[in-house]
Amino acid sequence: MNWQESLAWLEVLGQFGSRPGLERINQVLDVLGRPEKGLNIIHVAGTNGKGSVCTFISSVLTAAGYRTGLYTSPHLVHYNERFQIDKMVAEKEELAYYFTQVRTAIEKLNAVNGLVLTEFEVLTVVAFLYFAAHRVDYLVLEVGMGGRLDATNVVVPKLSIITRIGLDHMAVLGSTIAAIAGEKAGIIKQQVPVVMAAQEPEAADCIRAAAEKNKAKLYITQELVAVNPKDYNLSGQRFDLKVADRSFSDLYIKLLGPHQLENVATAVCAFKALSDQGVSVSDEALRQGLREASWPARFEVVRTNPLAIVDGAHNPNGAEALAHTVSQYLPQLRPILLLGVLADKDVDAILKIFASFAAKAVVTRPDSPRARTPEEVAAKLKNLGVEAVVEADIKAAVDKVLALAEPKDVVLVCGSLYLAGKAREYLLSYT
Repeated sequence: MNWQESLAWLEVLGQFGSRPGLERINQVLDVLGRPEKGLNIIHVAGTNGKGSVCTFISSVLTAAGYRTGLYTSPHLVHYNERFQIDKMVAEKEELAYYFTQVRTAIEKLNAVNGLVLTEFEVLTVVAFLYFAAHRVDYLVLEVGMGGRLDATNVVVPKLSIITRIGLDHMAVLGSTIAAIAGEKAGIIKQQVPVVMAAQEPEAADCIRAAAEKNKAKLYITQELVAVNPKDYNLSGQRFDLKVADRSFSDLYIKLLGPHQLENVATAVCAFKALSDQGVSVSDEALRQGLREASWPARFEVVRTNPLAIVDGAHNPNGAEALAHTVSQYLPQLRPILLLGVLADKDVDAILKIFASFAAKAVVTRPDSPRARTPEEVAAKLKNLGVEAVVEADIKAAVDKVLALAEPKDVVLVCGSLYLAGKAREYLLSYT
């Protein structure tokens, strides 16, 4: 298959939705010779901050001279964004070669037992083939959803990391923090060290219990890392940091918001755990890697006149982080939302938070079959006192919100990563 044929196949697989479980992907990996077995993997689960933590870790490893793979989801615009080596996105036609290998393996099994993989399972197998072929020193592997039954959980990593846990994907993972934490903690393996970000008490209890059960050394970020914020603007933020016997002054990151300092702390805690395994990362590599880390659509300024910011906030925790960042960075500006959400999210809770800091919104349909209708979202916003208009087409919605924006306004794209990617692309294309 070429790249276009691979995309067409993925579109067909996407119709099967998400089906948690490891049996299907294990069958295909067996046929393909278990490519993941030779990889040194850092496995990252959590509700919020996974992608940012993965980005910080991979950027520092690259700065330290390690050939570093990064597998994340979802993509913003193109599927190949999910596969990176040392910050370079995979070539589409090379990935098509691995899609062909995976499809051949699935068809062999299908003829015997009717096996069909989901889209995410196929992407994950392709990732293992791709990164194994490129002989990366480390693969930073982001969980898709949950942990215990996620397709990525076929691996035995060098290190497991669990970022902050909140309420999301509740229909699949459970309706309480404790239930969701139990699923996330399912990535913890026997005697594999685990890093825990700051957590609600019930989540922390679940993670501690899972670590103890698996005899896995637990690194608690809040106990090991101290971050002291210094200053910030719309270009980045500076801070001091202390971890164990290492102190850093005047560190800098481009990612904005107080929640990103929490993500930095988790990433730095991971390097403490890796150091205990003999992985060498110099002070300068850590400083450089953090400084050079970038992660699109996370409170990202994409336009200055009018000011437009793209953020992937799509669950209550993410919405709260966005609210705090807006109040800290933009206290004098009036937010106008360009908003779209998926049907499987806690829409009422998310919209209530958005309505607490925005009085106007243009509502559109995210680029996903799981999108909630913009008319329904707009009606909910109006009930919360927000002036909302509907533009179902994303490009038309971008045009509309830019036309509405006045000098003291800031356009905030939020609600879904499936909106953020397309809206970001359009906003960047305007002069």
